[in-house]
Amino acid sequence: MTRLIIDCDPGNGIPGANVDDGLALALALAARPALTLEMVTIVAGNTPREVGASVATALLAAAGRPIKVIPGAARALLEPPEPWRAYLDRATKDPSMTVLWEGTTRPQPVAPTTPNAAIAMGELIVGNPGQITLVAIGPLTNVAHALHLYPEMAQAVKEIVIMGGVFGIEGYIKDTNFAVDPEAARLVLSSGANITLAPLDATTQTMLTHADLDRLTAADNALCRYVSETTHPWIDYSMRTRKLPGCWIHDVLTVAWLLEPELVTTDEYYVDVAVDGALTRGSSRRWKPGSLRLTVGLPEPQGRPVRIMERVDNARLLALIERTLATA
Repeated sequence: MTRLIIDCDPGNGIPGANVDDGLALALALAARPALTLEMVTIVAGNTPREVGASVATALLAAAGRPIKVIPGAARALLEPPEPWRAYLDRATKDPSMTVLWEGTTRPQPVAPTTPNAAIAMGELIVGNPGQITLVAIGPLTNVAHALHLYPEMAQAVKEIVIMGGVFGIEGYIKDTNFAVDPEAARLVLSSGANITLAPLDATTQTMLTHADLDRLTAADNALCRYVSETTHPWIDYSMRTRKLPGCWIHDVLTVAWLLEPELVTTDEYYVDVAVDGALTRGSSRRWKPGSLRLTVGLPEPQGRPVRIMERVDNARLLALIERTLATA
């Protein structure tokens, strides 16, 4: 049994917002007793904090699971939020895109609560050393705040499984999760915690089509119905805007890795995230320990090497999701 916190920015039911966080949550909920989801924390990213909280609350209600949803950071440590919100929320102002969500149930606003995700996260991990796995599938702001408040958390956490970073995908100098808060990403990656990273290089090997989704959610249960209703519009949006046959399911790979590590191959690298430079800020770099041929002017790497996912078996991933959701 793996005790789990998921820190996320879900967007199910929100026009133009990615649903991969929601699929990751659904997989974790359906995977009990192998996974025990104890807390969901919310960070601003794919959706604003309050929207993400309402989506997570709606998903958990659909699943009939009374798990705490705790809001956290509404903005990055330093990165200005306005340009990112304008980019990430652009579909909500485009009628030709919002029409894709017609008939999809929108999450209801939730009553505001004190944002204390970093405290709740830190206290649970530090109070249970070596027992809690943290899945971080949004910007790493909450995790950075928690590490600042509880420095011992880096050694107390069993593992941090992160979706973020990109190293060699044409068209991507940076990804959203790291670039929305580069300082937080750098702090977490250099913390010395046991980290497994799912970068875009791996997650863009995933693919979910409409036919796949129908097969994965064929079981007659509430969670499958919720996933089906809120994911079909996103697949349509992805097909229109990304010219894909379906959609990538980035975040779900983090939870799938915990259930079936053989889905992916991995290797260990040092990882850093740039915080300076107009073209480099938010971009990520990786290198194997002892492999650099030119190190003049480079500082010694901080923290420890990170386990990075490389090759993904998408058919095996979809099969895992299908059989797990069927038991929800």
